Amino acid sequence: MTSDNTTLDASAPRLEVDALLDDPHTRIVVCCGSGGVGKTTTAAALGVRAAERGRKVVVLTIDPARRLAQSMGISELDNVPRQVKGVDETAGGELHAMMLDMKRTFDEIVEGHADADRARAILENPFYQSLSAGFAGTQEYMAMEKLGQLRANDEWDLIIVDTPPSRSALDFLDAPKRLGSFLDGKFIRVLMAPAKVGGRAGMKFLNVGMSMMTGTLSKLMGGQLLRDVQTFVAAMDTMFGGFRTRADATYRLLQAPGTAFLVVAAPERDALREAAYFVERLAAEQMPLAGLVLNRVHGSGAAQLSAERALAAAEALTDRMAEDTHADPPVDADAGSAPDAAAGPDADRTENNLEANGIVDLDGGKAGSRTAGGLSPAAAAEHVTPTSASAAQLAAGLLRLHAERMQVLARERRTRDRFTALHPEVPVTEVAALPGDVHDLAGLRAIGDRLALNPTDTDD
Repeated sequence: MTSDNTTLDASAPRLEVDALLDDPHTRIVVCCGSGGVGKTTTAAALGVRAAERGRKVVVLTIDPARRLAQSMGISELDNVPRQVKGVDETAGGELHAMMLDMKRTFDEIVEGHADADRARAILENPFYQSLSAGFAGTQEYMAMEKLGQLRANDEWDLIIVDTPPSRSALDFLDAPKRLGSFLDGKFIRVLMAPAKVGGRAGMKFLNVGMSMMTGTLSKLMGGQLLRDVQTFVAAMDTMFGGFRTRADATYRLLQAPGTAFLVVAAPERDALREAAYFVERLAAEQMPLAGLVLNRVHGSGAAQLSAERALAAAEALTDRMAEDTHADPPVDADAGSAPDAAAGPDADRTENNLEANGIVDLDGGKAGSRTAGGLSPAAAAEHVTPTSASAAQLAAGLLRLHAERMQVLARERRTRDRFTALHPEVPVTEVAALPGDVHDLAGLRAIGDRLALNPTDTDD
């Protein structure tokens, strides 16, 4: 990266990433934002940087793509933190990584809050299996459960969370409450009522009120599904209150000092609009926002040459080439004259592609064939230097490419400036785009360096 890269306005506060990671009071960093903006890479890069600066870190990713495992050299991530090899631990830090196993986390909750027989009945219930594998909001809820478990364990100096990819930035905050409300809501309590009352008296008591409802539910859900749900509810009876309690506790953990939210966005209109919405929502929920990571920002080593000047220079070169093309070619005084009789018959034979021992191909000879000049056209072409016209064409093309790059930079700058104008209080750091994908620890270190780079820093 060079000092010519796009930099933040002086009025925009700078996000000091190293200060955030080094602060012992920072215990949780949550990377959030819309899909496809680099949350997973950012979370992993922060983890590597924090570990190499002396902290014991665990990175929890919920991304179903296994890019984090690949970049960290781990064959497979699962629900258990695994140490990452190759991290510089001279400062005393460590890096562990894990990928949320949504169903396994739900199973752990059941096993931890029910006796063996009831836990087995729940785990084998078809409705539970569907709920734990893909019910709306389960992934986000289980991410919060796992975060709560990691924080309660107090084994880690720093927990970095890569939030689930979702269409709405609000899912991460809303889903735990939604699932907790569902599991502790009126519908579940109605289904639980027959099991709570119990016996014939209970069934008689509920018969009039429940028969119509259960008949309707049977039609909507299917009789077997309704029985599975009721069996599940009966087995989970003692656990329902705990879901909302744990969801509320984790929500308070996210609001507490020591938690820092980083909103990750690309310098594009839709991504920054989503980021602005998330910033506003975090403020409304009193969640501690550390700042914005503006990812994959383009730069140029020749930013002093504007798009307008580059296009003008390209047009001038193109016009000059056109003038040269239409100019009259020089006239050869000997062109078209008859063969010099004094040259003799041998000259006439060469002029007609003939020699005493064969045909000489003057125009289309192949490498190794004989011509009057001693080299074939193909061999001779290897010795031809670019003409001034081809050099001008190349220069014009490069100028147009530079103009396109400068237009991209200007568009990104305008988009960023709109965000900072709306949210001048939000600290921002920019991460320069890398020429290729990140697939190893070296790439994550490079991202970490860019995350912490000050506007005045330069690379030679």
